[in-house]
Amino acid sequence: MDYRIEKDSMGEVKVPSDKPWGAQTQRSLENFKIGGQTMPLEIIRALVLIKKCCAAVNARSGVLDAGIAEAILSAANKILAGGYEDCFPLMVWQTGSGTQTNMNCNEVLAHIAQGIADGGKPAENTLKIHPNDHVNKSQSTNDVFPTAIHVAAAELTVRKVLPALKSLIAEFKRLERVNKDVIKTGRTHLQDATPLTFAQEISGWTDTLAFAAEMINDALKYVYRLPVGGTAVGTGLNAPKDFGRDVAAELASASGLKFTEDKNKFHGLSSKDSVLNLHSAFKALAVGLMKISNDIRLLSSGPRTGLGEIFIPENEPGSSIMPGKVNPTQCEAVGMVAAEIIGNDVTMTTAASRGDFELNVFMPVIAFKIIETANLLADCMSGFRANCVSGIRADKAKMRENFEKSLMLATALTPLIGYERSAAIVKTAHKKGLTLREAAVGGGFVTDVQFDEAMKKLL
Repeated sequence: MDYRIEKDSMGEVKVPSDKPWGAQTQRSLENFKIGGQTMPLEIIRALVLIKKCCAAVNARSGVLDAGIAEAILSAANKILAGGYEDCFPLMVWQTGSGTQTNMNCNEVLAHIAQGIADGGKPAENTLKIHPNDHVNKSQSTNDVFPTAIHVAAAELTVRKVLPALKSLIAEFKRLERVNKDVIKTGRTHLQDATPLTFAQEISGWTDTLAFAAEMINDALKYVYRLPVGGTAVGTGLNAPKDFGRDVAAELASASGLKFTEDKNKFHGLSSKDSVLNLHSAFKALAVGLMKISNDIRLLSSGPRTGLGEIFIPENEPGSSIMPGKVNPTQCEAVGMVAAEIIGNDVTMTTAASRGDFELNVFMPVIAFKIIETANLLADCMSGFRANCVSGIRADKAKMRENFEKSLMLATALTPLIGYERSAAIVKTAHKKGLTLREAAVGGGFVTDVQFDEAMKKLL
């Protein structure tokens, strides 16, 4: 393999000739060979977008040569357009500030920008673009990396998670409409309870998701506050006046999202409460999805010896040994995603607690987990909606049969004959295999007319 020599403040490093990064990226590649999980491309994209906005503000502020700024802007646009993904190979498991990934972006941008500035004629070009002095101008990893977490998390939430959630809610609302007159047995403690309509049961699922959407939208307003401009410890050292405000405005314009400056950069650099709060809302959604998918799994159990009250799509064979078996695979996938997200929330909580003095030092894993969770949620909701929920059908005959067999209909008799007598009817019916009517009327507790009138009050 051919190499070239790159230099940084620690000396010379051999870098493969075909790679557009510099010495610090190469050092990280050699020093952090852990796990194989690379920094999410969503974080890389956010960092590059931030570098682009910083270059524009630096140029307007007069602290960066206009030609160098233009070359950095062009390089950033090239990366954002795609095709440079393999230029960002660093592991998540690195320094806790994310310095190596920030420098990876600085070095790649500087390399591409230098090529643009040179125009194919390096010898004639007087512009020399440096990853620290120019691309990282007015910045520190300590403020741009957490800003990238906020930008990437907000973009994923708005463009992917919330649209998938909205579509899933709409599908459940459709199910409510087509099942508004379907009566079924309710269940508490996995035991028979008083009846309700299937639409009412579904409405509980719908509002679980709607509540999660409200919590996520509420959490976004804190994520929109960006710590950019704080530089190393929050004082704004080496950044122009109003740099954070101006970069936040550039990011808002470029993304179409409501980014603003975090007024207290000491908080913004050291505390990760805003992204932790967003992840907590994601966890609430995941827990709700687990509950809903499990309800659907149980209601569709059977087909002969389970509850069998609903039909779900038959997407693939369910067994390698039992012919004809079909399983609730989408529900199981949702449950596993939820379990992963619950685990991610523990990691997020632990990592967010490591805001030692002026800087959180577990930021790469925070970035990794918030991005993973957002992608998992969006993907699993889209699959769940398309491959399961959209195909749910009520087995009305089975629901009616279970409704009529339920002994908990006796609850409607308690205003007429009291709790103790109603309980006696239930026990007699269950012991002797009678219907509730047979036990109630046959035992002389109520007349047929009284029984019918009481049953009308159930719904």
